[in-house]
Amino acid sequence: MSYKSIVVQLDASARAHPRLEYALRLATQFDAHLTGVFSAFAPDPRTFYVMAGTADYYEEHRKVLQERHGALERIFHAELLRAGVRGQWVDYPDYAGEAVPRYARYADLVVAGQDDPDDPEAFVADHFPETLVMTSGRPVLFIPYTGVFPTLGANIMVAWNGSRESARAVQDAMPLLQRAETVTVVRLNESKEDPGANPVNRLPAADIALQLARHGVKVEVAALDGVKDVSMGDMLISRASDLGADLIVMGAYGHSRWQELVMGGATRTMLESMPIPVLMSH
Repeated sequence: MSYKSIVVQLDASARAHPRLEYALRLATQFDAHLTGVFSAFAPDPRTFYVMAGTADYYEEHRKVLQERHGALERIFHAELLRAGVRGQWVDYPDYAGEAVPRYARYADLVVAGQDDPDDPEAFVADHFPETLVMTSGRPVLFIPYTGVFPTLGANIMVAWNGSRESARAVQDAMPLLQRAETVTVVRLNESKEDPGANPVNRLPAADIALQLARHGVKVEVAALDGVKDVSMGDMLISRASDLGADLIVMGAYGHSRWQELVMGGATRTMLESMPIPVLMSH
């Protein structure tokens, strides 16, 4: 198994270029085709034209967006040529929140950005990261909006609770796990925050470690049993720091309730506070 088709989410934010660099690194590593999908939120111009004094603001924002779009497209093609990577650029101006999930379904891996509350241009759509991982049917590698990551996948921490979602994440991350120098499976105790952690269906961490070893993965096992007063998401972040991990692999838990997307506690914490890249699968 390998990643032969990668999609990277691009926008007008300050972190779009670094995100592209990480995606190019993976495309080079796996000899994969890279599709850059540019999709940025654009407010309805009619809203501005009916409000006194806002038409000029809209026009200025439109010009800035066009400039950043053009610059990033030029960088994309130049970087593909430099890296010797096959790829294509896709513009998707309408329905920004639907663009990346649509193209993701035809890829092996999606590289996307974490929401950045300090950069308005990072906003694509409401609950975009959650929607992407829950609807694309593909593993999503989220890149944090802060930090620089010299390595990506050399030292991987796998969050394991025996659920369908964590099993899916392990399988989807297999190409990275097989190339890692160190893989630590962290066995989680049961968490009320994460639906799907059914003790009847849980597998001992030794079983998943054996499965990984059969695929040539160098794996160790650790545990987070007995955690009561600290949220599971915070514990995972702390353990990743202790291990010096440069990538977290975990299942994403959530469901739709009416029009609201409800996420599991650990999933929500990781999407909001990830200190290193996180690969999630649902």
